Amino acid sequence: MTTGLPSQMQVIELLGEEFARAGYEIEDVVIDTRAGPPRIAVIADGDTALDLDTIAALSRSASTLLDGLDSIQDRYVLEVSSPGVERPLTSEKHFRRARGRKVELTLSDGSQLTGRVGETRGDTIALVVREDRDWAVREIPLVEIMKAVVQVEFSAPAQVELELATMGRARRTEAGA
Repeated sequence: MTTGLPSQMQVIELLGEEFARAGYEIEDVVIDTRAGPPRIAVIADGDTALDLDTIAALSRSASTLLDGLDSIQDRYVLEVSSPGVERPLTSEKHFRRARGRKVELTLSDGSQLTGRVGETRGDTIALVVREDRDWAVREIPLVEIMKAVVQVEFSAPAQVELELATMGRARRTEAGA
């Protein structure tokens, strides 16, 4: 059964420049023809987090461009969203975009480390970690990270921890200082 919907690659080619102008890149397109009506999901990410106003603007632009295709004859649902916290961090840009977020890492030696992502420099990330009562910044080469997942936080982080992550200052400090 043909749906008249564009392919994943056609959607990326059609919408890519519009999203890039807004400062975002299309990470994935999922087309679900089994849904009623069929669904086109566009997952976008950028160095600035997607907010509701930006999602609405991108959705309007994408809808206009998709509706202009002669091949789409049936109704469809368009969904524009960010990758969400469940997406694993797998590249330098993912870590750069996760700056200030708490992550859990599995390293190549099998150890696990939880900390807040700081500055990403080339092939290394700064990770703010708790060492006893102090905060420290550890430099972690990306090649040593086997798995990285953003952690959902229900309480605000310590101010000094956030400062270390966002300012990129590699220093040790006592908790509460």
